[in-house]
Amino acid sequence: MSDVIRIKDLRNRVGQTVSLRGWVCTARSSGKIAFVVLRDGTGNLQCVVSKNEVGESVWEAVKALTHETSVKVTGGVREDARSPGGVELGLTELTILGLSVDFPITPKEHSTSFLFEHRHLWLRSKRQEAIMKVRHEVVQSIRDFFYERDFCLVDTPLLTAAIGEEAGTLFETEYFDLGKAYLAQTGQLYLEAAAASLGMVYCFGPTFRAEKSKTRRHLAEFWMVEPEVAWYDSDDNMRLQEDFVSYVVQRCLERRKTELEVLERDTSRLVPVEPPFPRVSYTDAIARLQDEGRSIEWGKDLGAEDETKVATWSDKPVFVFNYPKEAKAFYMKRNPDDPRTVLSNDCLAPEGYGEIIGGSQREDDHDILLSRIREENLPEDAYDWYLDLRKYGTFVHSGFGMGVERVVAWICGVPHVRETIAFPRQMHRIRP
Repeated sequence: MSDVIRIKDLRNRVGQTVSLRGWVCTARSSGKIAFVVLRDGTGNLQCVVSKNEVGESVWEAVKALTHETSVKVTGGVREDARSPGGVELGLTELTILGLSVDFPITPKEHSTSFLFEHRHLWLRSKRQEAIMKVRHEVVQSIRDFFYERDFCLVDTPLLTAAIGEEAGTLFETEYFDLGKAYLAQTGQLYLEAAAASLGMVYCFGPTFRAEKSKTRRHLAEFWMVEPEVAWYDSDDNMRLQEDFVSYVVQRCLERRKTELEVLERDTSRLVPVEPPFPRVSYTDAIARLQDEGRSIEWGKDLGAEDETKVATWSDKPVFVFNYPKEAKAFYMKRNPDDPRTVLSNDCLAPEGYGEIIGGSQREDDHDILLSRIREENLPEDAYDWYLDLRKYGTFVHSGFGMGVERVVAWICGVPHVRETIAFPRQMHRIRP
């Protein structure tokens, strides 16, 4: 298999005869010339076939090619500025590896439902390939950002007895003879324990929320990156977030230009994403929203339309900080300057994409945290270990969670998060 190369490497093989494998995107013939476009995951390649230069069996095989047939081809590489990648292949040999008969996704218009029922095949399309490559870049840039800053990756459990968010959004299962277990909503609680050992930590993996929501921003299973940092207060936390988001966005602009062009993304909207991001307190945001005609009352969490409105106040993401205590999770630290609020923040992306990060300084006082657990009617025995962190060397610490799919949707400019993960899980969809 080592004699077969990839399409992306062909620029270095001009004048040479090579072999490669791929899938047929299009095939057409005109008289004694045929054109076959192949893809192999690294790029697209036009193959030109002259009937007079190949045997009858090769010519007939070329004429019989159908969409998504897998093939091995051999030929000479030559420059062609009009072709994808600047080269084309003068095809001389063709072997059909896997036939494709009546591929169900055709150039005609298909419904969204049909495309997601055939998600395993829709992934082969040019648009979906571009989105997956941007996602890959986002994921790699996340890992690189934290590695370069000496964060330690900690793998937190996906099965847990303790909840981190709302009890009504849990997937639960029986766990042997120990009662109920839940699919993790967050790895944060465990990261707080790890931060007391390693200082700067993060987890990165799938997260589960049983929200009965069909909005364009929600999935039942999504990927989240969650850093936790010892000695960081809320301001430090927001500075880390703006550095992080800027790093990810600029990395995609630098390395995924081709994919963003395929998606017809207006990248000028992403260029300004650099620190610092504007900050507005929740209280000030509510006042301004009311002045602009919104009916939201102080004490309520911002809805999607409110977030979209706030994000129009800048061409960068916007921080809204210090939300009301009742609107946020039990573990967030009470604001000493206004006990009605907690030291929290949401980072809102422009262009209607809304919250991409939620973060906070964590409550480090044992007694206050215990009272909050009781106020929320949470089972104290499930949090005894979490309370221990406040008994044995408590410390100021902060962290946040960023949803990968929302960030990919924003960077790609696609309207719905369901396209930003290979196999989306939604309230009404668990196949394929």
